[in-house]
Amino acid sequence: TRGVRDGQRPPVLIQPLQPADIDQATSAAVTPAARLAVALAAVHAARPRTIRELHLGDADLGSRRLVIAGTPRPLDDLTRHLLLAWLQHRGRRWPGTANPHLIINQQTAMTTRAVSENWLAASCRGLTATLERLRADRQLEEALTCGADPLHLAAVFGTSDGTAIKYAAIARQLQETAAEQHDPSSSREPKGQNNP
Repeated sequence: TRGVRDGQRPPVLIQPLQPADIDQATSAAVTPAARLAVALAAVHAARPRTIRELHLGDADLGSRRLVIAGTPRPLDDLTRHLLLAWLQHRGRRWPGTANPHLIINQQTAMTTRAVSENWLAASCRGLTATLERLRADRQLEEALTCGADPLHLAAVFGTSDGTAIKYAAIARQLQETAAEQHDPSSSREPKGQNNP
């Protein structure tokens, strides 16, 4: 019976990040590249690998669009500001680089390689709000806001059907749990004329 599996595991109930955890991650991102990476994960739900693989051509500042994993997204003011700051820094630091990737560093500036995942995630290492957790939290936040609609999640983030359904199911479970905890029938309010 050693290799026998007992069926499908229930989905892990991801809990939303606390504001203090998100604040800690944003405070730890002190370089222009780290700030941009945090914004891409926390606002656009981009995976760390996707952030590493973004090319300069994926950012269209004129049209205020950003293509993440093949899905065009509107470029919000915060991400646009951080993107401009990063591009200015990149242009000053490595003016002659031919690397097509959006985010580069000292090791990759003279190549066409993407930065390593280890380098990209360095600012969030050891924190609760890692880039991956920020990404998951953003999708969960959208699922809670949109009424746990998997079609909406798939359209907004370009996720697979399975991922969209997973986040919608988690959002429904969180909403049901919150509703159970706020059950008016278990309220300890005194009953008066207006309260049956």
